This record gives sequence, structure tokens and C-alpha cells, in this order.
Amino acid sequence: MVSQPGICIGWWQRASGIKIAPESPRSVRVKKVLKVIGILLGLVVLAAGAFYLWAGSAANSKLATSYTVHAVDFPVPFPLDSAEVRKMRLRPEAAAKLAGERALERGEHLVESRYGCLECHGGGFSGGVMVDAAPIGRLFGPNLTTGKGSRTLEYHVADWDRIVRHGVRKDGLPAIMPSGDFEMMSDQELSDIIHYIRSFPPADNEVPPRTLGPVGKVLVATGKIVLSATVLDPQAAHAAMPPAAAVTLEFGKHMATTCTGCHSRDLAGGPIQGGDPAWPPARNLTPTGLAGWTYEQFLGAMREAKRPDGTMLKEPMAGMPKFANKMTDVELQALWMYLKSVPGVASR
Repeated sequence: MVSQPGICIGWWQRASGIKIAPESPRSVRVKKVLKVIGILLGLVVLAAGAFYLWAGSAANSKLATSYTVHAVDFPVPFPLDSAEVRKMRLRPEAAAKLAGERALERGEHLVESRYGCLECHGGGFSGGVMVDAAPIGRLFGPNLTTGKGSRTLEYHVADWDRIVRHGVRKDGLPAIMPSGDFEMMSDQELSDIIHYIRSFPPADNEVPPRTLGPVGKVLVATGKIVLSATVLDPQAAHAAMPPAAAVTLEFGKHMATTCTGCHSRDLAGGPIQGGDPAWPPARNLTPTGLAGWTYEQFLGAMREAKRPDGTMLKEPMAGMPKFANKMTDVELQALWMYLKSVPGVASR
């Protein structure tokens, strides 16, 4: 026979003479509130789990999407202009040597003043650390030398174009590389950089593959870490030569393309996608954000990391001087001219 708890308890109370006071209304309310809170917490946990599962699936889908990029070809290094060769009366071997020397000089200047390749790929292009934070993941700049672990040992020109100017790896999958900063790079500039990188001695360094943590997957899934392959035209043509280095709007615009990674394509600034959360929003570089600035103040920001009021800029602009101090006066003047010419837009 199964006993009934209510009957047993009632019998025990009568037999013992002990009376149990009924729960107070306040106690009942507290239990109800705690029950509701428990249900809500459970729903939050379920929602968070569902969101993370979605983010992981979405990030994996983006990273597994294959892209077909146009095939390009150009010489490395670029040869001298035939008219110059005739004027200087150079033999073929002398012309090739001079062309290589000039390409090395241009490549070194581009890497040190504009494109910052060493920031991700480490000293001597042997590989570097981009991000090493467990919640986000571990992202490394590959070894670009010809040593053990080289990512570019069997690269042809088309492979360099694919990864640098389109953000697509040799296997067709998207890379986590800010190729939007380099999409306007001309064939000659890319050729100069390839030639410069190839001049470095082989370095043996097996760089680990990328791994994404939970936060990294969410950032990729939500577009906070932008995969350049998803926004760049894989069939877009490139200029063979860069604009002439002169204080012109054309050359200034060419210079400004390397600013768009942080300051956005319309130069309106705002939160830096994929950047350190501690970084302040990027400044609006249109006349709206630079209202009242003089060229001298612009130089102070670029070459000394100083604001017009004398206070120091924070990262990542705090590191700008090491690049800007390698830029020529013509490059900086052209950049300033272009920034002052674009339409003013509201800051983000």
C-alpha cells in the first residue's frame, strides 16, 4: 500500500502536538521571484548556446567559401623603360641589374612607409604574431621567406595578387588579411614588394595555422572581423603603374587607400573593425573631422603622434610615426591635399 504524504504529515502533527506555521505571503513571493529568475537564466543560457552554435556555423561557412580570382601576370622586378635603356646605352645585364636595384629601393620604401608588412609577418618576413588571445584566437603572419615553413615558396605572381589584393589564399579560401588596404596597389608596387621580400635570406619557421576562439568566431560571423574576400571584387583589374609621385589629388587618393582599413572607405572613422577593443574610434579624416586643422598640425599627428592640442595620440595611431617618418614630404603633402578635397561626412 502506498502511503499519502499529506495524511502522514497530518497524523504526525496531531500525535506530536507540534504545529507548523503556514508560509508567509512574503516567503511565497520570494520563491516565485526566484523561480522566475531561474527560468530567465535558463533561457539566457539556452539563447547564448544557440547564438554560439550559430556563430560557429556561420564563421565556418564564411571561412569555407571558395573564391575564384582572376589570373594576372607581370615581371618581377619591373624592367626599365626601353627609352631610358636606349638613352643610357645599357647592355641587357646592366639594365636588369639597375632595374632590380631600383625595385629593391621602391619595395623597401613601400614596406616601411605605407604597407606595414613587417607588423604581421615579423622581422625579416619570417613570420609574426597578429593576435594571440585565447577568447579571440591565434592568428599568425606566415613565413614569407624561402626557408622551411615558407608559405610563398611555390607562389607565382597570380598567387601574390590573389592573397595581397583580394584576400584569397592559394587554395581559394578566404584569408584573415586586411587586403582592403592593398586593393589599389598597382602591379609595379606589388612586384617591388615581392622582389624586396625575396631579397631576404631564408628563415626556417613553421608558423602554426590560425585558430579561432569563441569570441573570434562571433566576430567573424557578425562581420566585426572582415574577411576581405567577402567585400572585394575577385575579378577587379589593377593599374599597371602607380600615379606619379607628385602633390596631386590622384597621388593623394592613392596614398589614402592605406588609411581605409581603420578609417573606413569613406574616411568617416568610427570603431575599428577587428581592432583591439581598447583602441579609441578612428578619427573622421574628411573636412568634417579635420575642421580647423592646418598642414603643420597634420604633420604633428603623423610624424610625432601629437594632436593639435599637444596631447599624444593613442594606439594604433601612436605607432604612426615609424611609418610617416619614412614618407617623403611629397607623399604627405599629396595625402593632405586629398583629405581636404573629399566631401565632408558625419563621424560615426
